[in-house]
Amino acid sequence: MAEPVFNRVLIKLSGEALMGPLDYGTDPGTVGRIADQVKEVHDRGVEIGIVLGAGNIFRGLSAAADGMDRATGDYMGMLAIVLNALTLQDALEKRGVHTRVQSAITISEVAEPYIRRRAMRHLEKKRVVIFAAGTGNPFFSSDTAAALRAVEMHAEILLMAKNGVDGIYTADPRKDPDAEFIAEITAKEALQRDLRVMDQTAFALCMENKLNIRVFDMADDSNINRIISGDRVGTLVTT
Repeated sequence: MAEPVFNRVLIKLSGEALMGPLDYGTDPGTVGRIADQVKEVHDRGVEIGIVLGAGNIFRGLSAAADGMDRATGDYMGMLAIVLNALTLQDALEKRGVHTRVQSAITISEVAEPYIRRRAMRHLEKKRVVIFAAGTGNPFFSSDTAAALRAVEMHAEILLMAKNGVDGIYTADPRKDPDAEFIAEITAKEALQRDLRVMDQTAFALCMENKLNIRVFDMADDSNINRIISGDRVGTLVTT
């Protein structure tokens, strides 16, 4: 296997990526496969940070959150991300990968508070750092949290794992059979064409800090390893 072309990466996993075949919730088999992929890359000496979303849990809470104050709903989402982080941590630890969960909201009984220098030290010691609770603020998405943590950690690339979509298309390929695959695009063009890869705040952070983004399908168990080896997988968003 080729030498890794990246030494430090930030992986953004949507909550939906943890659902597997379920309508909502967490599928243990799917989480296990994700943990296997992370372990393979970790064993190659790559430093890994992970930011999670909460769509898998919040989808089941959507009826309860209907009509709720936006800030309250966002805090519920942050707590749901912590649940996902602990689930992934358990799967990785069972595979012998040392991890730390750092939460942007204080839950000292189950996670460290987010401290940038401590997180960077964990990465240097080859621990996988799982960043939970988004940015700790309402009105900011987990995509923005991923871009923010990637920039703070000096990650060399942001890996956006999608659920069942192998990159960026001109339209949603699950709805439009004529949608065309885009192998490479600039972040500015993606914004202008309203290609909803991530929200505008996340895009702005990546553009300002010259952080490239690789969008790929998490369903293929070899994809992360191939990206780390320098293969062209999914769509590259350049800044």
